[in-house]
Amino acid sequence: MTEYGRGYGSEPWHPEDPLYGDQGSSRGQEQQPQWDGQQAHRYPQQQADPYAQQHYNSGWDGAQGGQPPYDPYDPYGQQPPADPYSGTNPDYYAAPDAYPPQHQHPQGMQGQQGMQQQQQYQQPQHPQHPEPHYDEGTGAGDDWRADPGPREPEPEHAFFADHGDDDGRDDLDPREEGRGGRERRGKKNKKNKRRSGRACLVVTLLFAGAVGTVGYFGYDFIMSHFGPAPDYEGEGTGEVQVDIPENSTILQMGLALKRAGVVKSADAFSEAAIDSKKDKVLQPGTYSLRKHMSAASAVELMVDPKSRNGLTIREGLRSGDVYKLIDTKLHLKKGTTKGVAKTEAKSLGLPSWAKSASKLKDPLEGFLYPSTYSVGEKAKPAAVLKQMVARANQVYEQHDLEGNAQKLHLESPMQLLTVASLTQAEGKYKHDFDRVARVVYNRLKPDNTETYGLLDFDSTVNYARSQSTLDTGSVDDLRNFNDPYNTYKFKGLPPGPIGNPGEEAIRSAIDPAKGNWYYFVSINPEKTLFAETNEQHERNRRIYVKEQEKAKQ
Repeated sequence: MTEYGRGYGSEPWHPEDPLYGDQGSSRGQEQQPQWDGQQAHRYPQQQADPYAQQHYNSGWDGAQGGQPPYDPYDPYGQQPPADPYSGTNPDYYAAPDAYPPQHQHPQGMQGQQGMQQQQQYQQPQHPQHPEPHYDEGTGAGDDWRADPGPREPEPEHAFFADHGDDDGRDDLDPREEGRGGRERRGKKNKKNKRRSGRACLVVTLLFAGAVGTVGYFGYDFIMSHFGPAPDYEGEGTGEVQVDIPENSTILQMGLALKRAGVVKSADAFSEAAIDSKKDKVLQPGTYSLRKHMSAASAVELMVDPKSRNGLTIREGLRSGDVYKLIDTKLHLKKGTTKGVAKTEAKSLGLPSWAKSASKLKDPLEGFLYPSTYSVGEKAKPAAVLKQMVARANQVYEQHDLEGNAQKLHLESPMQLLTVASLTQAEGKYKHDFDRVARVVYNRLKPDNTETYGLLDFDSTVNYARSQSTLDTGSVDDLRNFNDPYNTYKFKGLPPGPIGNPGEEAIRSAIDPAKGNWYYFVSINPEKTLFAETNEQHERNRRIYVKEQEKAKQ
C-alpha cells in the first residue's frame, strides 16, 4: 500500500492534477453539488467517485448567479470533498497538513486565459486508489487512464515475420491505407507467392525423387528375388587365381568368385552348384579360373580334378612331404622343390618374425598352409610355394598371432605357431586339440614339478629324425639324443614348428581348455586319455598296452 497523500510516483497528490477526477467521460452528465470555497482550507481535496460523471456547461457565465458547475479543466474551481460519513472516502480525516496550502483564484476566470493558466499549474499525478474505468466504444480496457486512440501494433515474432496471409494482405495501420500501403501489400503479396511457388517446387522434386528411389529399389528387389540371377555366358577368358578360405559355404565361394570377376553373381554360382548336385564336392583352396565365366562352367572347372589341377595339402603335413607332392604334380626331379625352398626362402614372403628364428631345420615349416591349390602343369615351384606362404600369412593375420602370443606370455608368434604344430601332431580331434594345448602350456610353467619343464613329446623326436613311428625308444635313450628338437633332453619348446598346422589346431593353441593335465596317451586312434599326475598316467599307460595287445591279435 502506498503512503497516504502520495500517488504511485514521487510527487504529492495535488488537486490540480489534470487526471484528478474523471475528465474525459462521454457518458451521461450529472450536476456536481455546490460547496463553500472556505472548505478548501479546512479539508484536503479528495478524489471524486470516478463513476460519478461531471456536468460541463461551456455556456455558463457569472450572470446566472450561484456557484459555477465543477469544471474538470478549470484549475480554480473547487470540488467539494466526499461525504465523510458515506464511506466513499476512507481517508477523509487525514491531517490537513498532508497537502500543500490551496491557492485562491478568482472564480470568474474562464475561457482561453483560464485554460492557459490551468496548463501552467498542471502537474501530472496519480490517485492513490484508482478505480477501474470503462469507456464505451474506445476499447481502452480496464485502465482508467488508457488512451482511447489507436495503439502501436505489437512487434511480430521473428518466426512469423514476412509471412502474410494467404490472400497477400498485410496488417497495416489504418492511417497507412494510402497508395504506399497498397504498394507495400502488393510487393509482399508477390513475394509470398514466389515463396509459395518455390516451396511447391521443392516438395514436388522431393516427391518425384522418393518415387524414383522406391521404384528403382523395388525393381531391384523384384529382380533379385523373383527374376533369374545375373550370369555370364561361355567359358570365359584369361586366367585369375581365386582363394577359397576354409569352411566356406557355397554362397561364400560364389562371393569370392564374384569379387575376382569370375562369375557375375554369387546366386548364379550357388544355383549352378546345387542344380548340378556338386555343391558337396566343392572344396576350399586356391583355383586357377577364367574371368567372366558362366556359373556352370566355373563349377565344372572347380570340381574336375583334371581341369582344376588341384593340389591338396592336408593338416599337419611336414614341409618335406609338401615338396615331394609339388615335384610329383609338376613332374619335376625329386628334390627340386626342396632345393628351391632352401635357396629362395627369404624371397617367398615370410613375415619378419619368422626370419629371425634360429636353429630351424626348415624356414618354411609351418608356412605351407594346408589347403587345396590350383597348380597348372607349367607352374614354377617357387610360385607354388609363394602361393602357400601368402595363404598362411592371411590366416595368421586373421588370428592375430602376434597379439595372442603376448597374451599367452610367449616370446614370439613363432612360438605360438610351434604350439599349434605340436597340438596338431599329438592330437586328432578338436576336443583333443584343446586339452593337448593345455598340457603344453602346463608343462612350460616354471613351477612344473611333474616333468620339470620338459615336454617329453615323441612327435618332436620323430621330426628331428625325419621319421613317423610310435616306437621312439626308451626314455633313457631319448635323454641322450642331442638335437634341439628333442624335448626329452631340452626344456621348453623346440626351435620352430614341426609341421603345418590347420586352423583348428591354431585356434586351440590360442584358446586352450582349462585343466591341470600334464599327461596324455592315445590308447587308439579314436581315444586319448589325460591325467594330472604321473600315477594316473601310469594307469592310463597300462590301458594303452592292453589296447596294443588286442590290435596285434
